[in-house]
Amino acid sequence: MTLAIGMFVIAALLIAALGGYALYLWRRVWRNERLQVEARARQQTALAEDLRILASSLLDGQLPLIEGAIRIKVLLDNYDIALGQHPRCQVFQQLFDATEQVPTHAAWKALDKQERRRHEAQFSALELQHKAEARRSARWLLDEALPKSRDAA
Repeated sequence: MTLAIGMFVIAALLIAALGGYALYLWRRVWRNERLQVEARARQQTALAEDLRILASSLLDGQLPLIEGAIRIKVLLDNYDIALGQHPRCQVFQQLFDATEQVPTHAAWKALDKQERRRHEAQFSALELQHKAEARRSARWLLDEALPKSRDAA
């Protein structure tokens, strides 16, 4: 009988210890999930603010249309893929697709002048064709699609 009670006490202590450890692990999981949600929210806020800056810069003429459209498209893909595919944002995708094959950075500098001029002529034609729509889309992002800026609140 004493052996049975001793075994019961040991089993109860073992179950309590395992339960306590399980609770500790679950609290870590819940904490990590909360931290991930908070980090994602901070990332979304930062991306929205970056999109607002790019859209404003595009509208103010501080950012070339093609460069602005490409940057906006990439950020939209990271911010909200559905928003990036919205009909009002398709111009950014179109400009991205139309310029995707153009070399960048060191590869751009390595191009001969004739090749660079050919790409620049393509940029000018794309800008003439899509400028008004890109500006309307940037305005729509600022006014309706993106959350209001922290500074405006």
